[in-house]
Amino acid sequence: MTESGDAAQADRALKAKHRAMWALGDYPSVASHLLPDLGAVLVRECGVGPGDRVLDVAAGSGNAALPAALAGADVVASDLTPELMEVGRHLAAVRGARLEWREADAEALPFADGEFDTVMSCLGVMFAPHHQAAADELVRVCRAGGTIGLINWTPQGFIGRMFATMKPYAPPPPPGAQPPPLWGDPEHVHDLLGDAVTDVDARRQTVRVDRFKKPSEFREFFKALYGPTIAVYRSIADEPERVAALDGELDALAAEHTADGVMEWEYLLLTAHRRG
Repeated sequence: MTESGDAAQADRALKAKHRAMWALGDYPSVASHLLPDLGAVLVRECGVGPGDRVLDVAAGSGNAALPAALAGADVVASDLTPELMEVGRHLAAVRGARLEWREADAEALPFADGEFDTVMSCLGVMFAPHHQAAADELVRVCRAGGTIGLINWTPQGFIGRMFATMKPYAPPPPPGAQPPPLWGDPEHVHDLLGDAVTDVDARRQTVRVDRFKKPSEFREFFKALYGPTIAVYRSIADEPERVAALDGELDALAAEHTADGVMEWEYLLLTAHRRG
């Protein structure tokens, strides 16, 4: 097999692994119980309205795509994981939202250049392993003057630190894969988008989470429902001492970020316009 063929095969294997990881647990429950309004925040900041052609990249079960559709936009929700989109279709039917669902890799979107007025992603594109490839696709499918809008966890915020805590317990990432929370660093995202965008507005904000009365409740919730956490614990399942160590580290992190039963999870809200 040629070097390019080897690379293509490795990329397919990596994407299959990502697809399987997000099918673990129940991410739609995580989004609906902990982050029910975050997608609507992004839709509002992007100025989505009736008749706009909108693409939600790595849409999951539609946390941002559904509010966009309910705002009157013509929405395509794309994601790598069919299981998440099936839940999204059900939620759309319940809420009376009409939109299109497409299985798609954020690093190779099956859409034409400049096809959308708004291209957005709420805690989705950040998990594509090759950041520049994903950023280039966001720009490519957005029309000149159109809006690109992103919400991503920051490296220094709670979820970013959770990923850093889990990293030593996880298998090493494949060559070229970058940490998801880098998408929450404004300088990193600015470098990714480069001169292709203008009018960049980047703000750190927080979402209030008051579901967990004690750190162990957070840890058990994520161990049961959040794909990346489930995957890490599965990788050390035969090492009880490491499982106990990770339990302790996650509990300590949650305790550090909890005050009176409330957690504030920091994210970066970034909007920009594609340069004409």
